[in-house]
Amino acid sequence: MRSLFRALSVSAVALALAVPLAPVAAQAAPRASVRAVHSSSTPSRVLAIPGTVNFRDTGGYITYDGERTRWGVMYRSETLSKLPPEGVTALGQLGLGSVIDLRTGLEVQADGLDRLPAGVTSVAQPVDDTNLFAFIGQIVRSKDPAYQQAQLGNGAAEARMAALYRGFVTNPANRSALGAAIRSVANSTKPITFHCSAGKDRTGVLADTILRAVGVPATISEQDYLLSNQLRAASDKALRDQVKAGGYMQNPDLLIPLQEVRSPYLAAFRDQAVADYGSFGNFLTNGLGLDVLTLIKLRERMVD
Repeated sequence: MRSLFRALSVSAVALALAVPLAPVAAQAAPRASVRAVHSSSTPSRVLAIPGTVNFRDTGGYITYDGERTRWGVMYRSETLSKLPPEGVTALGQLGLGSVIDLRTGLEVQADGLDRLPAGVTSVAQPVDDTNLFAFIGQIVRSKDPAYQQAQLGNGAAEARMAALYRGFVTNPANRSALGAAIRSVANSTKPITFHCSAGKDRTGVLADTILRAVGVPATISEQDYLLSNQLRAASDKALRDQVKAGGYMQNPDLLIPLQEVRSPYLAAFRDQAVADYGSFGNFLTNGLGLDVLTLIKLRERMVD
Protein backbone atom coordinates (compact mmCIF):
# COMPACT_ATOMS: atom_id res chain seq x y z
CA MET A 1 0.00 0.00 0.00
CA ARG A 2 2.75 2.45 0.93
CA SER A 3 4.65 1.72 -2.24
CA LEU A 4 1.51 2.54 -4.23
CA PHE A 5 1.28 6.00 -2.72
CA ARG A 6 4.97 6.70 -3.10
CA ALA A 7 4.53 6.14 -6.82
CA LEU A 8 1.71 8.62 -7.18
CA SER A 9 2.46 12.11 -8.46
CA VAL A 10 0.78 15.17 -6.95
CA SER A 11 -1.79 15.31 -9.75
CA ALA A 12 -2.44 11.59 -9.60
CA VAL A 13 -3.10 11.68 -5.86
CA ALA A 14 -5.44 14.61 -6.32
CA LEU A 15 -7.33 12.96 -9.12
CA ALA A 16 -7.63 9.72 -7.20
CA LEU A 17 -9.45 11.51 -4.41
CA ALA A 18 -12.25 12.37 -6.82
CA VAL A 19 -12.12 9.32 -9.08
CA PRO A 20 -12.73 5.92 -7.45
CA LEU A 21 -10.14 3.20 -7.84
CA ALA A 22 -11.21 0.51 -10.27
CA PRO A 23 -11.57 -2.35 -7.75
CA VAL A 24 -13.79 -0.19 -5.55
CA ALA A 25 -15.86 1.01 -8.50
CA ALA A 26 -16.72 -2.55 -9.39
CA GLN A 27 -18.27 -3.09 -5.95
CA ALA A 28 -19.75 0.25 -5.01
CA ALA A 29 -22.98 0.52 -7.02
CA PRO A 30 -26.06 -1.10 -5.46
CA ARG A 31 -26.48 -4.21 -7.58
CA ALA A 32 -30.15 -4.71 -6.77
CA SER A 33 -31.20 -1.50 -8.52
CA VAL A 34 -28.77 -1.49 -11.43
CA ARG A 35 -28.99 -2.78 -14.97
CA ALA A 36 -26.27 -2.67 -17.63
CA VAL A 37 -28.57 -0.96 -20.11
CA HIS A 38 -32.19 0.13 -20.20
CA SER A 39 -35.03 -1.93 -21.48
CA SER A 40 -38.27 -0.20 -22.37
CA SER A 41 -40.17 -1.95 -19.57
CA THR A 42 -37.70 -1.53 -16.72
CA PRO A 43 -35.77 1.74 -16.85
CA SER A 44 -33.20 2.18 -14.09
CA ARG A 45 -31.79 5.30 -12.51
CA VAL A 46 -28.28 3.92 -12.04
CA LEU A 47 -26.57 1.99 -14.81
CA ALA A 48 -23.94 -0.67 -14.22
CA ILE A 49 -21.30 0.58 -16.61
CA PRO A 50 -18.12 -1.23 -15.51
CA GLY A 51 -15.51 1.25 -14.37
CA THR A 52 -18.07 3.73 -13.00
CA VAL A 53 -20.10 4.12 -9.82
CA ASN A 54 -22.04 7.28 -10.67
CA PHE A 55 -23.39 6.71 -14.19
CA ARG A 56 -27.11 7.40 -14.28
CA ASP A 57 -30.11 8.38 -16.33
CA THR A 58 -31.97 11.63 -15.76
CA GLY A 59 -35.28 10.20 -16.93
CA GLY A 60 -38.44 9.74 -14.90
CA TYR A 61 -38.49 13.03 -13.00
CA ILE A 62 -41.92 14.67 -12.74
CA THR A 63 -42.24 18.24 -13.99
CA TYR A 64 -44.47 21.02 -12.67
CA ASP A 65 -47.10 20.23 -15.30
CA GLY A 66 -47.22 16.53 -14.50
CA GLU A 67 -45.07 15.27 -17.36
CA ARG A 68 -41.88 13.24 -16.92
CA THR A 69 -38.37 13.54 -18.25
CA ARG A 70 -37.56 10.93 -20.86
CA TRP A 71 -35.50 7.86 -20.09
CA GLY A 72 -32.52 7.07 -22.27
CA VAL A 73 -32.02 10.63 -23.54
CA MET A 74 -29.57 12.31 -21.15
CA TYR A 75 -27.08 10.62 -18.86
CA ARG A 76 -24.64 11.97 -16.29
CA SER A 77 -21.44 10.31 -15.15
CA GLU A 78 -17.98 10.58 -13.69
CA THR A 79 -14.94 10.41 -15.96
CA LEU A 80 -14.98 7.69 -18.60
CA SER A 81 -11.21 7.64 -18.94
CA LYS A 82 -10.77 4.47 -16.87
CA LEU A 83 -13.40 2.26 -18.49
CA PRO A 84 -12.29 -1.35 -19.00
CA PRO A 85 -13.19 -2.98 -22.31
CA GLU A 86 -16.43 -4.32 -20.88
CA GLY A 87 -17.32 -0.78 -19.78
CA VAL A 88 -16.80 0.54 -23.29
CA THR A 89 -19.00 -2.28 -24.58
CA ALA A 90 -21.77 -1.46 -22.08
CA LEU A 91 -21.52 2.22 -22.99
CA GLY A 92 -21.92 1.30 -26.64
CA GLN A 93 -25.30 -0.27 -25.92
CA LEU A 94 -26.75 3.12 -24.98
CA GLY A 95 -26.61 4.43 -28.54
CA LEU A 96 -24.78 7.61 -27.54
CA GLY A 97 -24.08 10.25 -30.13
CA SER A 98 -21.70 12.33 -28.06
CA VAL A 99 -20.08 12.74 -24.65
CA ILE A 100 -19.52 16.20 -23.16
CA ASP A 101 -16.32 16.37 -21.10
CA LEU A 102 -16.39 19.14 -18.50
CA ARG A 103 -12.87 18.46 -17.22
CA THR A 104 -10.09 21.00 -17.60
CA GLY A 105 -7.08 20.35 -19.81
CA LEU A 106 -4.90 19.62 -16.79
CA GLU A 107 -7.37 17.02 -15.56
CA VAL A 108 -7.48 15.34 -18.95
CA GLN A 109 -3.70 15.39 -19.12
CA ALA A 110 -3.44 13.74 -15.69
CA ASP A 111 -6.29 11.25 -16.07
CA GLY A 112 -6.44 10.54 -19.78
CA LEU A 113 -8.99 10.89 -22.54
CA ASP A 114 -12.37 9.19 -22.33
CA ARG A 115 -12.54 5.63 -23.58
CA LEU A 116 -15.52 5.68 -25.90
CA PRO A 117 -17.19 3.29 -28.31
CA ALA A 118 -16.54 3.77 -32.00
CA GLY A 119 -18.68 6.49 -33.50
CA VAL A 120 -19.25 8.42 -30.27
CA THR A 121 -17.98 12.00 -30.41
CA SER A 122 -16.13 13.58 -27.49
CA VAL A 123 -16.94 17.26 -26.96
CA ALA A 124 -14.65 19.28 -24.68
CA GLN A 125 -16.44 21.98 -22.65
CA PRO A 126 -14.02 22.61 -19.77
CA VAL A 127 -15.39 24.18 -16.62
CA ASP A 128 -12.85 25.58 -14.15
CA ASP A 129 -12.47 23.61 -10.93
CA THR A 130 -10.41 26.43 -9.30
CA ASN A 131 -7.42 24.07 -9.19
CA LEU A 132 -9.25 21.82 -6.75
CA PHE A 133 -7.25 18.75 -7.76
CA ALA A 134 -3.92 20.50 -7.35
CA PHE A 135 -5.09 21.82 -4.00
CA ILE A 136 -6.07 18.36 -2.78
CA GLY A 137 -2.77 16.94 -3.97
CA GLN A 138 -0.85 19.65 -2.12
CA ILE A 139 -2.79 19.01 1.07
CA VAL A 140 -2.40 15.25 0.99
CA ARG A 141 1.24 15.23 -0.03
CA SER A 142 2.18 17.61 2.77
CA LYS A 143 1.68 14.85 5.36
CA ASP A 144 1.38 17.69 7.87
CA PRO A 145 -1.63 17.22 10.19
CA ALA A 146 -1.54 20.82 11.42
CA TYR A 147 -1.42 22.21 7.89
CA GLN A 148 -4.17 19.85 6.75
CA GLN A 149 -6.35 20.89 9.66
CA ALA A 150 -5.75 24.58 8.96
CA GLN A 151 -6.61 24.21 5.27
CA LEU A 152 -9.61 21.91 5.60
CA GLY A 153 -10.89 22.06 9.18
CA ASN A 154 -13.31 24.40 10.93
CA GLY A 155 -15.40 24.95 7.80
CA ALA A 156 -12.49 25.83 5.49
CA ALA A 157 -13.17 22.95 3.10
CA GLU A 158 -16.87 23.77 2.96
CA ALA A 159 -16.08 27.42 2.24
CA ARG A 160 -13.80 26.43 -0.63
CA MET A 161 -16.54 24.26 -2.13
CA ALA A 162 -19.11 27.05 -1.87
CA ALA A 163 -16.67 29.38 -3.63
CA LEU A 164 -16.18 26.77 -6.35
CA TYR A 165 -19.94 26.64 -6.95
CA ARG A 166 -20.28 30.40 -7.05
CA GLY A 167 -17.53 30.43 -9.65
CA PHE A 168 -19.67 28.33 -11.97
CA VAL A 169 -21.79 31.48 -12.26
CA THR A 170 -19.31 34.33 -11.93
CA ASN A 171 -16.66 32.98 -14.33
CA PRO A 172 -17.66 33.95 -17.91
CA ALA A 173 -15.80 30.97 -19.41
CA ASN A 174 -17.72 28.61 -17.12
CA ARG A 175 -21.04 30.12 -18.15
CA SER A 176 -20.05 29.80 -21.79
CA ALA A 177 -19.14 26.12 -21.38
CA LEU A 178 -22.31 25.30 -19.46
CA GLY A 179 -24.44 27.12 -22.01
CA ALA A 180 -22.75 25.30 -24.89
CA ALA A 181 -23.30 21.96 -23.13
CA ILE A 182 -27.01 22.70 -22.73
CA ARG A 183 -27.30 23.64 -26.41
CA SER A 184 -25.68 20.31 -27.28
CA VAL A 185 -28.33 18.48 -25.27
CA ALA A 186 -31.13 20.52 -26.86
CA ASN A 187 -29.86 19.86 -30.37
CA SER A 188 -28.95 16.21 -29.92
CA THR A 189 -30.75 13.58 -31.94
CA LYS A 190 -29.10 10.70 -30.09
CA PRO A 191 -28.65 10.03 -26.38
CA ILE A 192 -25.98 12.18 -24.79
CA THR A 193 -23.99 12.11 -21.56
CA PHE A 194 -21.82 14.62 -19.76
CA HIS A 195 -19.28 14.28 -17.01
CA CYS A 196 -16.49 15.92 -15.06
CA SER A 197 -14.03 13.90 -12.96
CA ALA A 198 -16.12 12.66 -10.07
CA GLY A 199 -19.49 13.35 -11.69
CA LYS A 200 -20.75 15.35 -8.75
CA ASP A 201 -19.98 19.10 -8.81
CA ARG A 202 -19.75 20.46 -12.36
CA THR A 203 -21.85 17.55 -13.58
CA GLY A 204 -24.24 18.19 -10.71
CA VAL A 205 -24.87 21.85 -11.48
CA LEU A 206 -25.26 21.16 -15.20
CA ALA A 207 -27.82 18.43 -14.52
CA ASP A 208 -29.60 20.66 -12.00
CA THR A 209 -29.77 23.53 -14.48
CA ILE A 210 -31.14 21.37 -17.29
CA LEU A 211 -33.71 19.61 -15.12
CA ARG A 212 -34.99 22.88 -13.69
CA ALA A 213 -35.00 24.48 -17.15
CA VAL A 214 -37.40 21.81 -18.44
CA GLY A 215 -39.75 22.16 -15.46
CA VAL A 216 -38.49 19.72 -12.83
CA PRO A 217 -39.05 21.30 -9.39
CA ALA A 218 -35.90 22.44 -7.64
CA THR A 219 -36.50 20.07 -4.72
CA ILE A 220 -36.64 17.06 -7.04
CA SER A 221 -33.60 18.21 -8.99
CA GLU A 222 -31.73 18.57 -5.71
CA GLN A 223 -32.48 14.94 -4.91
CA ASP A 224 -30.81 13.95 -8.17
CA TYR A 225 -27.81 16.08 -7.22
CA LEU A 226 -27.51 14.52 -3.75
CA LEU A 227 -27.69 10.96 -5.09
CA SER A 228 -23.95 11.19 -5.82
CA ASN A 229 -23.26 10.81 -2.09
CA GLN A 230 -24.99 7.46 -1.92
CA LEU A 231 -23.36 6.12 -5.06
CA ARG A 232 -19.86 7.37 -4.28
CA ALA A 233 -19.82 6.57 -0.54
CA ALA A 234 -17.96 3.25 -0.72
CA SER A 235 -15.29 4.39 -3.15
CA ASP A 236 -14.77 7.68 -1.33
CA LYS A 237 -14.31 5.90 1.99
CA ALA A 238 -11.90 3.43 0.43
CA LEU A 239 -9.83 6.35 -0.80
CA ARG A 240 -9.74 7.91 2.66
CA ASP A 241 -8.71 4.58 4.15
CA GLN A 242 -5.87 4.32 1.65
CA VAL A 243 -4.71 7.87 2.33
CA LYS A 244 -4.52 7.07 6.02
CA ALA A 245 -2.85 3.69 5.47
CA GLY A 246 -0.28 5.35 3.23
CA GLY A 247 0.69 7.72 6.02
CA TYR A 248 -0.55 10.81 4.20
CA MET A 249 -3.24 11.94 6.62
CA GLN A 250 -3.92 11.19 10.26
CA ASN A 251 -7.48 12.48 9.84
CA PRO A 252 -8.62 11.74 6.27
CA ASP A 253 -12.17 12.64 7.25
CA LEU A 254 -11.08 16.22 6.61
CA LEU A 255 -11.50 15.31 2.94
CA ILE A 256 -15.19 14.46 3.27
CA PRO A 257 -16.47 17.99 2.52
CA LEU A 258 -14.45 17.90 -0.72
CA GLN A 259 -15.67 14.45 -1.68
CA GLU A 260 -19.36 14.98 -0.97
CA VAL A 261 -22.06 17.06 -2.56
CA ARG A 262 -24.11 19.11 -0.14
CA SER A 263 -27.24 21.21 -0.33
CA PRO A 264 -25.42 24.41 0.76
CA TYR A 265 -23.01 23.99 -2.18
CA LEU A 266 -25.87 23.75 -4.65
CA ALA A 267 -27.57 26.67 -2.92
CA ALA A 268 -24.41 28.74 -3.43
CA PHE A 269 -24.68 28.12 -7.18
CA ARG A 270 -28.40 28.79 -7.35
CA ASP A 271 -28.25 31.87 -5.14
CA GLN A 272 -25.36 33.36 -7.09
CA ALA A 273 -27.29 32.92 -10.33
CA VAL A 274 -30.26 34.82 -8.91
CA ALA A 275 -28.05 37.45 -7.29
CA ASP A 276 -26.27 38.17 -10.57
CA TYR A 277 -29.20 37.86 -12.98
CA GLY A 278 -32.34 38.47 -10.95
CA SER A 279 -33.99 35.12 -11.57
CA PHE A 280 -33.26 31.60 -12.74
CA GLY A 281 -34.90 32.36 -16.08
CA ASN A 282 -32.66 35.37 -16.63
CA PHE A 283 -29.65 33.26 -15.74
CA LEU A 284 -30.60 30.83 -18.50
CA THR A 285 -30.98 33.54 -21.12
CA ASN A 286 -28.63 36.33 -20.05
CA GLY A 287 -26.10 34.27 -18.11
CA LEU A 288 -25.84 31.12 -20.21
CA GLY A 289 -26.82 32.71 -23.52
CA LEU A 290 -29.73 30.36 -24.23
CA ASP A 291 -32.44 31.75 -26.50
CA VAL A 292 -36.10 30.86 -26.25
CA LEU A 293 -35.96 28.49 -29.22
CA THR A 294 -33.15 26.52 -27.60
CA LEU A 295 -35.08 26.25 -24.35
CA ILE A 296 -38.15 25.03 -26.23
CA LYS A 297 -36.05 22.44 -28.05
CA LEU A 298 -34.52 21.37 -24.74
CA ARG A 299 -37.96 20.83 -23.25
CA GLU A 300 -39.14 18.89 -26.30
CA ARG A 301 -36.02 16.76 -26.22
CA MET A 302 -36.10 16.04 -22.50
CA VAL A 303 -39.79 15.75 -21.62
CA ASP A 304 -42.47 13.36 -22.83
